[in-house]
Amino acid sequence: MTTLLEAIAARAAGGAPVTAANRRAAEHAIADTLACIVGGQGDIATLAVRRGTGAAQASGPAALVGGGSAAAPQAAMVNATAGHALDFDDNFGPGMSHASAVIVSALLALGQSTGATGAELVSAYLTGLEAQALVGLGVRPEHYVAGWHGTSTVGTIGTAAGCAALLGLDRDGIVQAMSLAVSMASGMKGQFGTPTKPFHAGMAARNAVEAAQLAAAGLYGRTDILERAQGFGALMSGGQEAVWALPEKGAPHVIETEGLMPKIHPCCGSTHNSVDMVLALRAEHGFAAEEVEKVVLTVGRANYRNLAYRDPVTQMEARFSMQYCVALALTQDLLSLSDFSLEAVARPHVRALFPRIEMETMPLDEEIAQLRPAHRAQVTLKDGRSFTAALAHARGTLHDPLDEATRVAKLRDCFDYAGQVLDAAGLALLSDIDGQSSLSGLCGMLACQPAELADAD
Repeated sequence: MTTLLEAIAARAAGGAPVTAANRRAAEHAIADTLACIVGGQGDIATLAVRRGTGAAQASGPAALVGGGSAAAPQAAMVNATAGHALDFDDNFGPGMSHASAVIVSALLALGQSTGATGAELVSAYLTGLEAQALVGLGVRPEHYVAGWHGTSTVGTIGTAAGCAALLGLDRDGIVQAMSLAVSMASGMKGQFGTPTKPFHAGMAARNAVEAAQLAAAGLYGRTDILERAQGFGALMSGGQEAVWALPEKGAPHVIETEGLMPKIHPCCGSTHNSVDMVLALRAEHGFAAEEVEKVVLTVGRANYRNLAYRDPVTQMEARFSMQYCVALALTQDLLSLSDFSLEAVARPHVRALFPRIEMETMPLDEEIAQLRPAHRAQVTLKDGRSFTAALAHARGTLHDPLDEATRVAKLRDCFDYAGQVLDAAGLALLSDIDGQSSLSGLCGMLACQPAELADAD
């Protein structure tokens, strides 16, 4: 009898049809993630991981963001931490994860050891993404609602499949890499708002690389570890029964049916629907922040729990504060990386709006009746006027994709934030990842070391 891991490996590694459009979407995700890695290189979480693991003094085949090199697991950990540090990296609904920060960092690090091409990177990325989806869908949404950080749990398991594929392992090898990764899956959402959250992505990337390497060396586990008693589904589905259902043979790849959610706001994705609605209401009705009496945002359970900081003090807390992010949306037309610094978080005119912004959860029956229920916003002005909006999908999803100008502007913003320049040659490289004969160009974009980072090391 075929086990779930065996079925997932068969589907993810060649069983899901991949079109040219799918590969192009994967290229966009890889480019977006690489820019986020560059942007996050100076964050406290990234610097701590560089120092604490000895990566700053290491050497090896894999490039570290900000300069230097290390062994593949170590480089994957540093770079994935950087990629998730600013919370600007993409979300992935089926995996309940920040899929690409983990997959891209792991594959770039491992691919330098294997001499991978850009096309092999793209193919392995699509394998890892499909595997994340199939693992995540079995325990969604209760795994995430219960407090597991899908980036670090589902992300580890799915990314191990991509890493094993990049190493050239057969389907049995991919199954064993995922089985080992199940035992490495960890990470609690209670850490949100601290530097440990981006480290979850780093931990997942490192674990995925090591799981694939260990499988290649002959270590193995149970192939039924997802569905068996005391396995992943039984222990980590939030007290509910896991529901495992794989797509029919020939069904499109998940990047086509569900897609990724590249961010245009550098903060927790749980705020994005609300930020988008408030920005749209301001644009439509023309009110100013000082006219606002009250804002009420209605969100799902997991979103509410993710946003634990009503009165944020640090930049990381601000990324997980509905009050801060919506206050920004009431006072300006764009949320940028520069809004998430200690100085920005302390601005009196923004903080003065916090008491006017409330968040509540939607009724449970409403939430569970829909796969992706709409969030709601109600803005009441001091003159008595009231405006409402509802939104199920934030900007950047397949339902409202980013245009090319916005996508490229984000890439440049990340590089600018790190004190680097994304020139025409770099943009051309990021536009043709599939055509690269090696990963040296992409990894060379990680190697620039700003003076302040050199001083920190």
